[in-house]
Amino acid sequence: MFNKRVKVKDLLASEATGQEVIVMGWVRTFRNNQFIALNDGSTNNNLQIVVELGMLDENTLKRITTGASLKVTGEAVPSLGKGQKVEIKAKSLEILGDSDAEKYPLQPKKHSLEFLREIAHLRFRTNTFGAVFRVRHALAFAIHKFYNEKGFVYMHTPIVTASDAEGAGEMFRVTTLPFDNPPRNEDGSINFKEDFFGRSTNLTVSGQLEGELAAMAFSEVYTFGPTFRAENSNTARHLAEFWMIEPEMAFYDLEDNMNLAEEFIKYIIRYAMEHNREDLEFLAQRLAEEEKQLPQDKRSEMGLIEKLEFVINNNFERITYTEAIDILLNSPAYKKKKFQYEVKWGIDMQSEHERYLVEKHFKKPVIVTGYPKEIKAFYMRQNDDGKTVAAMDILAPGIGEIVGGSQREERLEKLTERMKEMHIPVEEMWWYLDTRRFGSVPHAGFGLGFERMVLFVTGMTNIRDVIAFPRTPKNAEF
Repeated sequence: MFNKRVKVKDLLASEATGQEVIVMGWVRTFRNNQFIALNDGSTNNNLQIVVELGMLDENTLKRITTGASLKVTGEAVPSLGKGQKVEIKAKSLEILGDSDAEKYPLQPKKHSLEFLREIAHLRFRTNTFGAVFRVRHALAFAIHKFYNEKGFVYMHTPIVTASDAEGAGEMFRVTTLPFDNPPRNEDGSINFKEDFFGRSTNLTVSGQLEGELAAMAFSEVYTFGPTFRAENSNTARHLAEFWMIEPEMAFYDLEDNMNLAEEFIKYIIRYAMEHNREDLEFLAQRLAEEEKQLPQDKRSEMGLIEKLEFVINNNFERITYTEAIDILLNSPAYKKKKFQYEVKWGIDMQSEHERYLVEKHFKKPVIVTGYPKEIKAFYMRQNDDGKTVAAMDILAPGIGEIVGGSQREERLEKLTERMKEMHIPVEEMWWYLDTRRFGSVPHAGFGLGFERMVLFVTGMTNIRDVIAFPRTPKNAEF
């Protein structure tokens, strides 16, 4: 029976010897026709299989190549080799799947991350991506655990929507109309009445608006699902398809919102450190090696584990947007004209500004509040100064913005007025405005870009390397 197998991770952890076990996995290396390094993805550590000379015929030996899959039955014995306490003395070996050594692209040598992106269907089999995706899993599990323990309700919000939550207009259209000859109205515009949904629809940019509707009944909810932005950004921190965690809480103000976001980030990092220490130590070593190639001023001041421990053990710095702009204007970087983008009150801070604040000035995560209303979305609560909104962004070292959130505008008149100013169709959003008509309450929420969080925790430097199959401009392979 196949299901009698023991996972490599469990076997190496147990150190139990003397019993017969069945293991299955893929060959990493095969030395001297005797020693097989077998890996099943449960850990980066390989299990050594010892095959007695003469046990296998010549043809079988030739088929034990890198990438081939095996089923091995044998006795767990104390290992004489360095680095592992248990190995398997094979009694029988079955090849489940051959791998042509001439054609298999993952040879036992160092491959560049760029090359591995081209074979994303196989890159999970490398140590780096094994570690990254086990950590990604741990973070995803910790997210559900955190909100479940707090009594939040998990909502599945729609992927196909008719609204643009951000008002940015960077959306993927969803349609069944023919491209070459769509039905048109008399004025030449496309007639969406004949489309599948009877109106113009797109892939969601955020589950927030629907989350707010649910928070008006359950008090505290969260969404965790894919979101889509048709933003033509070919950078190391942008994806067209990415995952977002978006909690929405009734009876919360901006401070409650900041407190929850900080507690949440620390919780999921702590969970990964407790449950995936081995993977994180491997990634920390990998990052240290990578940074040796960089000039001194481009290297991180802390190692990966040190950085994660620093984040969970220290309070995040909290400043206003106005204070942030003052810090930037008075910075040596600004005075020496090191910033590519201008600095003045009213700008939407760029990644270089955000990273200066966290990496050079405060040297820890920073929560910035009170942004100018002109650069923020329509649903954010307007402050009494008439210029700013009750927004909060969390900025992280190495990445910049990792969380964006706000107290939501609960006052119907203020919200309607703001929507008209920003040309957001009030009539089409009747359902959203109903939450302000029937028992409105102060409420708040935020969005955490999951891939940016995985990037931060794993120390990887390109967002394409923390999602299985990245969707970016001109790339939808696999």
